[in-house]
Amino acid sequence: MKKMRLLLTLAALLFATSAASQNNASQVLASKANDVMQQRCMVCHGCYDAPCQLKLEASEGLQRGASKTLVYDGERLRAANLTRLFDDGLTEQQWRDKGFFPVIDNENPSQGSLYQMLQLKQAHPLASEAPLPEGFDFSLYRDQQCVEPGEFDEYGSNNPLAGMPYGLPGLNTREHTDMIAWLEDGAPALTPPPLSSSLKLTLKQWEAFLNQPDNKSQLMSRYVYEHLFLASLYLEDHGEPVWFRLVRSSTPPGRNLGLLATRRPFDAPGLNTFYYRLQRMNVTPLAKIHQPYRFDQARLEWYRKLFIETDYQVTTLPDYSADVAGNPFKSFVDIPVDVRYRFLLEDAQFTIMNFIKGPVCRGQIALNVIEDNFWVMFVDPDKVDPELDEAFLAAESDNLRLPLPKTGTAIDILSWRRYAKSHAAYQQAKADYVMTQMDRKDRELTLSSIWQGDGKNNNAALTIFRHFDTASVVRGFVGEEPKTAWVISYSLLERIHYLLVAGFDVYGSVSHQLESRLYMDFLRMEGELNFLLFLPPEERKKLRDFWYRGAPDGVKNHVFASSDVMSRENGIEYQTDDPKREFLMSMRERIHGADAAPYDYRRVSSAAMSSSFQRLESNRGAHNGFLPQVSFVNVIGKERDQAFTIMRNTGYSNIAQLFQESERRLPDEDGLTVVHGFIGAYPNYFFQVNEEKVEAFVTDIAALRKADDYDQLQKDYGVPRNASGFWPLSDKFHRLYHQQKPLRAGFFDYNRYSGY
Repeated sequence: MKKMRLLLTLAALLFATSAASQNNASQVLASKANDVMQQRCMVCHGCYDAPCQLKLEASEGLQRGASKTLVYDGERLRAANLTRLFDDGLTEQQWRDKGFFPVIDNENPSQGSLYQMLQLKQAHPLASEAPLPEGFDFSLYRDQQCVEPGEFDEYGSNNPLAGMPYGLPGLNTREHTDMIAWLEDGAPALTPPPLSSSLKLTLKQWEAFLNQPDNKSQLMSRYVYEHLFLASLYLEDHGEPVWFRLVRSSTPPGRNLGLLATRRPFDAPGLNTFYYRLQRMNVTPLAKIHQPYRFDQARLEWYRKLFIETDYQVTTLPDYSADVAGNPFKSFVDIPVDVRYRFLLEDAQFTIMNFIKGPVCRGQIALNVIEDNFWVMFVDPDKVDPELDEAFLAAESDNLRLPLPKTGTAIDILSWRRYAKSHAAYQQAKADYVMTQMDRKDRELTLSSIWQGDGKNNNAALTIFRHFDTASVVRGFVGEEPKTAWVISYSLLERIHYLLVAGFDVYGSVSHQLESRLYMDFLRMEGELNFLLFLPPEERKKLRDFWYRGAPDGVKNHVFASSDVMSRENGIEYQTDDPKREFLMSMRERIHGADAAPYDYRRVSSAAMSSSFQRLESNRGAHNGFLPQVSFVNVIGKERDQAFTIMRNTGYSNIAQLFQESERRLPDEDGLTVVHGFIGAYPNYFFQVNEEKVEAFVTDIAALRKADDYDQLQKDYGVPRNASGFWPLSDKFHRLYHQQKPLRAGFFDYNRYSGY
């Protein structure tokens, strides 16, 4: 009997050892495949605009598979069913019920479409020394070929050059071997490391803090959730970030998560008792959606001091009724405006970045509501600001309501006039209020009325770049003096968030998206008006008319001509005949971090390079229009291997109209901005330039006159998408990006890369 027990014990040990060894081998394969997936697959397959909804930034996306249904559909008359990864399906079968089909086949791996797509590319590689063959379509709204099981033979026969990566060089031998071995092993997910005891403690403290039973804490948690639901929250463990997101759950802390997913964060969760939880997110950061937000012990204590220790009372909690939810001026009226504003300002780049990288992360119509390049400042929360008057905002809360779909169909557009009238009424009330306040010496606008970051916060000055159908927001005033600028107050910042982030439904009908776009016109003009009030009265109308050349008077007058406020003096004495530039340059000196030093190419360039880049920026004209929106430039030399970004700032007579954008183009006003490092998640083209040829590169750009000239520029310096050096340069750019911004960096997206 003893011998039998001994034999059984030895057998169990051998089985466990074998299983562990097999598991280790699978994890080695998963690690190798994950590296390939990050560098070669996720650069096209992520976010809502992943082709065929195949999102590969997480293993859950691979298991979910693909769909023929588009998320971005500008002609949708009725709101679509939700298909958000991690939210709207938690099992493979739930996704199959929603029309998703598998791309891997664990029973017969060679029949999985991912396996077959990789093999197709190996069998039919792209020629690297010639232009791409005709037939490739890289436009955003191309017909997507989403191949279901059983359809691949016909697809491959009809499209032999359409293997994966699509329209890019294939995997090298090692990469391909690693991917095939991993797929044949069942495509196991890479197991994340366990949380350390210290991180578990921090996690426990956060969830306890967010679920205190008193009304004050509950209202704070609701406010925090509605503003951070898209955040890439991170806790650091031994110096490495561990990513989470804030969710609502049917289960309390300490139990398995019972996710409560709603269309919008301010929708009723469906239960009277629910909990705020931190869900671990085992995802690869992608530049186009990655929004890091620190969530450590110091942040918790700051929340406690800001929201809990501040003296105010919350007698009753707001409900989730239609006339309250989605209107933060009603639902959070008990939280002092100064507290709310301080919360938003502390990480103002993140607050603004939500509408840049959130649901409105794609689309010309969604983003042609902003200029190609402008600077953003904020009203100082410690100065007396009419919009921070609690009573005024409370009285205007109905007029501050934002467009929200009622039926989810095209009929919702019939409500538009009501929202427009409410906004006009608010603007009139605000103008009248400002007029009464500006008579007081302590209320006049001065240079100190602009928030300067409290001497330590580099979120006080931001630059926004629009790249036609995407955008970027960075800290500091980047580049030369822009055409326009915004000054943002609390109510404007809050409305931008609830219009374009919390309240925007990417699955919504065309009427919802149209209303959001039209209302954002009003908010943009508010920010511009706030800026104009800091300039001399005689300059305001002149600048406004320049910004809105050709726009209908009704558009210009909606915000700008509601009262005599445009003619009132402020408390600033100007010394030059160019007050706009004088004010902006003064702010660049006064605001903490406004110099945008990390992006200043002069800090890292030779004198000759700096001179060339400066000439590139100062030379406006139609020749700049030949360059794409975002170009990454690798400058190499004997002791130099650096990355720069060239962004095109496109000239328009105005951006106040929804359509016919091409008719408002002013090519002679096209300009370029050059920065050290990377701005833009969707590079349109790579250039690689020897340091000794930077001057010639700039000269050749200035000489562009026709399409053939740009073709020659690409031949001399460009890296076509089928070039043998494409992936090595891509890997270099990602390496440099992660070195420069280890927490903020993510993988770029190549869906907009030039087809040349």
